[in-house]
Amino acid sequence: MDCIFCKIIAGEIPSYKVYEDDNVFAFLDIAPVNVGHTLVIPKKHYENMEDISEEELCNLARVVKRIGKSIKEGLGVKGYNININNKEVAGQIVPHLHFHIIPREEGDGLKLWSQGKYNEGEAEKAVNKIKI
Repeated sequence: MDCIFCKIIAGEIPSYKVYEDDNVFAFLDIAPVNVGHTLVIPKKHYENMEDISEEELCNLARVVKRIGKSIKEGLGVKGYNININNKEVAGQIVPHLHFHIIPREEGDGLKLWSQGKYNEGEAEKAVNKIKI
């Protein structure tokens, strides 16, 4: 497999490791939004959210929570964003499921997405198409 994250896990490419257990690996992003920007990935290769089992995803989320707390306490930041870009159209560059944990400070310049509003009847149509 030619996955850069799988190569990082295997030690073929160096990284700044933040955390590792039998199933999860976390390391600093090489192009950080802010200092401490960390990627948390499953060791088993999954391309996106739909591919991973719920049990493995829950385990991954537990690690994200622990690292988020460690980032907040260790770096002394006020908060952090957690982000997943799922599929290329959503900004996923590496096709290996990964969580971004981005440390945040007031005035750090990071902007979130713009927000809009629904036109008449759009919300009802959307909810009827996606409701579980």
